[in-house]
Amino acid sequence: MPHQSVLIYCLLLSVFAACGNPTGVNAPPTATVAANQEATKAAILKVLNDETIAAFNRDYAGWQEKWVHEPYVAKTYMNFADSSLTETLGWAAVDAFVVDYFAAHPEPDPLPTPLTDIDVRLYGTGAWVSYAQNDPARGRKRETRLLELVEGEWKIAGMQTVIYGEGSTE
Repeated sequence: MPHQSVLIYCLLLSVFAACGNPTGVNAPPTATVAANQEATKAAILKVLNDETIAAFNRDYAGWQEKWVHEPYVAKTYMNFADSSLTETLGWAAVDAFVVDYFAAHPEPDPLPTPLTDIDVRLYGTGAWVSYAQNDPARGRKRETRLLELVEGEWKIAGMQTVIYGEGSTE
């Protein structure tokens, strides 16, 4: 019986050791986690602002490099100002929609003020982002974006835009 007790003790000790560090001694400090989250937020802000600049300036190459090129990509516009709705599913359709839009509207749009305040929720290699913005051409809008980390870079995989129009407070 004593050998069984020693064996059980060694087995339990091995299990606890394999489970990691329950005391958190080697866990990253809270300041490091916060700094990493702020750096991630800054990287996401840059992608969103760069994609907006490219789209509004009709820079196709700059716009498309900010997007995930997969069949699950989605883009939805709900415009309360003119009662329109467009839903575009899949990268091929999103890309074609933007190519057609740029051809039909070749003149750049006035740029909105760059984003500085966004709500970001991180999920591993994904991020859910929401924000409100005043668009000089369309008025008040709220956007939700889904981003994915692709080969070390944040890219847009989904976009939902609700346009409320001029003078709207939502």
